[in-house]
Amino acid sequence: MEPLTAGAIATLVFTKAFEKTIEKFTEAALVKMDKLRKKIWDKLRGNIKAETALAAAEKGSKADLDTVTAYLRVEMDKDKQFAQEVQTLAKEIHQEINIGKIQGQNVQNVYGGEAYQNNDSKAPIFQGVDNSPINIHYSTPPY
Repeated sequence: MEPLTAGAIATLVFTKAFEKTIEKFTEAALVKMDKLRKKIWDKLRGNIKAETALAAAEKGSKADLDTVTAYLRVEMDKDKQFAQEVQTLAKEIHQEINIGKIQGQNVQNVYGGEAYQNNDSKAPIFQGVDNSPINIHYSTPPY
């Protein structure tokens, strides 16, 4: 997974819509969200403009969310360790949110007590008889 941008992280942490989405998932994800929010607040603490923007962004202000994004981007560029910590937490939260969207491609049909498995429904099926090996040979064609 590519690193999440400061904008994606700020949106994840300070947008109420994500809080509603993440409530459907684990308590651990909520703990991570609070930890990430606190880490960003702690990093921007002392900058009055940033603190004002953070407070407004938490209340839903899109303009202030953009301001928070800019401050977060600057801090991530200045402090690589902070950037790494924020990225890691954001990726973990992102993974929690998207875990329910994973779709398997493993299909298995059982007929008459025998199991046939196909990992891609459009792929060819190779079927053998009991104790009968299927050999597939790969070679380069003669030129």
